Amino acid sequence: MGLTGIQIFKLLPKTNCKECGVPTCLAFAMNLAAGKAELSSCPYVSEEAKTMLSEASAPPIRPLGIGSGENVVKVGGETVLFRHEKTFVNKPGLAILLSDALPAPEVDAKIKRFKELKYERVGLTLRPEMIAVKNDSGDVGKFEALVKKVKAETDAALILISSSVEALTAGVKASADRVPLLYAANDGNSDALGKLAQEQKCPLAVKADSLDALSKLAEKLTGAGLKDLVLDSGSRTVRKAFEDQVFIRRAALIQKNRSLGFPTITFPCEMTKDPMKEALIASAFVAKYAGIIVLSDVAGESLFPLLVERLNIYTDPQRPMMMQQGIYPVGTPTEESPVLITTNFSLTYFIVSGEIESSRVPTWLLVMDTEGLSVLTAWAAGKFVGDAIGAFVKKSGITEKVKHRRIIIPGAVAAVSGDLEEELGAGWEVKIGPREAAHITAFLKVNA
Repeated sequence: MGLTGIQIFKLLPKTNCKECGVPTCLAFAMNLAAGKAELSSCPYVSEEAKTMLSEASAPPIRPLGIGSGENVVKVGGETVLFRHEKTFVNKPGLAILLSDALPAPEVDAKIKRFKELKYERVGLTLRPEMIAVKNDSGDVGKFEALVKKVKAETDAALILISSSVEALTAGVKASADRVPLLYAANDGNSDALGKLAQEQKCPLAVKADSLDALSKLAEKLTGAGLKDLVLDSGSRTVRKAFEDQVFIRRAALIQKNRSLGFPTITFPCEMTKDPMKEALIASAFVAKYAGIIVLSDVAGESLFPLLVERLNIYTDPQRPMMMQQGIYPVGTPTEESPVLITTNFSLTYFIVSGEIESSRVPTWLLVMDTEGLSVLTAWAAGKFVGDAIGAFVKKSGITEKVKHRRIIIPGAVAAVSGDLEEELGAGWEVKIGPREAAHITAFLKVNA
């Protein structure tokens, strides 16, 4: 169990310096106890206090990484039950299941879909990140060969699934640099798999038939020195698995139960044979509260909604989604192509760029940093006004890409046109575009 706020307060410097972001050390101690602050925010805490407070300051759900390079899947680290309280931290990893009993063409087809199903949205690449390799054949050699194939052909974070310690040993040795998740320790093999996970420095999944048994097994493994665990409650019905996810999250966050303070793994692929129902079940676990979700396969029509749901839920509700400031070519613009400008609120960018694409008029689109605010909101806040827009246009580099000196601004901020012309100087022409993005297509066809 973690320390109380008063116990933490006694170990703090009590300077009330406010450098941690809250008015008093007592308030900081209460936030620390609730998992809403990090000990590193206090610049004056002693090393002795840091050691004593390490448990209290650690996230109630331990964060860990699976995979390597740019495709490390980070799970855990959560501090709240509901995203409006603060934010959810690490989005669940989406995995597809590959069995070593599948015919080679089916394996190749699944790997191909895994690699090809990627989507660009709000400046991000949405995709599944993980492949679960399962030893259904019972053949150690086949399992090891499939692990090597997946490692060689993809950048996937790996989950190695087998009831055989020998097979998992062969699989992890073939992919140790990829830091795979070993699945799964139980009452019968926990000693052997715990030793293997420690030797290879890999996270270990723990599976039991009940939450009590799961808690005891996790406690045993952490007592043996393992820290990076992933929990599987063993439930394979939707209702029970859902209940378990909520119970584990509440036990870790509210009851400070460290033996259940780990990310979880769920298997919608084992709960139904219907692909669309599987996606529906997965969507429930995206929201409540899986760390890893294993699917039988992926298809565009079911994967894309899951990826968008995950993106929406695991986006900080207190921070708008933003595009990077800069020049975005739409189509293949030339030095005579029109220049439009908008704000960096991602929804605004995608609506505007979509309408420009529909016009089939190659265009330079300037995206200005307004801290993620939409056009009218940014204008009202004084962030999308004539002098600010002019300064951005001058330093953007657009004059190196076009011969003309014409810029089209949103009609909703037509009032800034005079100030903008004055800021840009002689030779520039500011044109007023349509008030609504839906009219951009027709506007460009006539005015480009």
